[in-house]
Amino acid sequence: MSPAHPEKWPVLVVHGGVEEQLLKDSVALLAAAEESDGNPSLSEQTVVTLRAGDSAEHSLLTLALYAPDEDSDPSSGQDLAGVAVVVEDADGTGVLEIAVHPSYRNQGVADRLVGALKSGRGLDGLKAWSHGNHEAAADLAARYGYGPVRELWKMRLTTATAELPDVGLPDGVTLRAFVPGKDEDRWLAANRAAFAHHPEQGSMSRADLDARMAEDWFDPAGFLLAVDAEDRLLGFHWTKVHPRHGAHPAIGEVYAVGVTPAAQGMGLGKALTVAGIRHLQGLGLHAVMLYTDADNTAAVSLYRGLGFTRWDMDVMYGPLAAV
Repeated sequence: MSPAHPEKWPVLVVHGGVEEQLLKDSVALLAAAEESDGNPSLSEQTVVTLRAGDSAEHSLLTLALYAPDEDSDPSSGQDLAGVAVVVEDADGTGVLEIAVHPSYRNQGVADRLVGALKSGRGLDGLKAWSHGNHEAAADLAARYGYGPVRELWKMRLTTATAELPDVGLPDGVTLRAFVPGKDEDRWLAANRAAFAHHPEQGSMSRADLDARMAEDWFDPAGFLLAVDAEDRLLGFHWTKVHPRHGAHPAIGEVYAVGVTPAAQGMGLGKALTVAGIRHLQGLGLHAVMLYTDADNTAAVSLYRGLGFTRWDMDVMYGPLAAV
């Protein structure tokens, strides 16, 4: 491994889609980081964008820091020490996320990447996620004049001890599984309506949906749709199963629960939440987790009432003053 001098290592800057080798190296880095941390270093949407490249909705900027191997030619023996990804919207605002390989942490890798980003693109219009709210990320953010602007809680329920309420569906409403090739467009419309206020979930495109349906974890049996007698979509609970990572066992996720405006006030949200958790329980998973904004008091209250407790937290950082 190279001496710890990342300030001397060149930063590879890529606009748009990345080449196959960098994508492969990035995926390997992310897997190593998640196995070490138990948390993903990049959000799922950012990984989807990294694989897809630029689109009509956003542009992609990737900065990669390779550590030359001290015993070989730098052109042939290199480790990807860290990667920074900026997903930028058409208005010039965007989100920065950084992943550092566990073997290269506490050596200034993230600082080198942010410094290169500031020197090139600049930091104007950017916010940044820290998944797991590591102390090092908070220190790095403070050095660039950033502070917390949003908290996303990760909450967890141990299924073995869970005592879920007996919540029935409203009259005239039934549950069925999502049908690929039939339900994509109607679900996207329902999702946009249900999450019109949400900066990530509500903006999901057909390409985003297709990318998730192509993932190994996608299971239509765990994508529950609430429909009326005419098969009109009223709400949904999309569940997900995260596979085992090293010492971290497989875990279920309340991936997305939504109710259309027309079906609000029926108690459908709680019924869908419980139905999805019971589905995950039936798969033999030891725990179920979910994400919710800390300031969404109604959602936090609902999940706490079902037995969820706060497990971890992601923090979004934004500029507190001109940098």
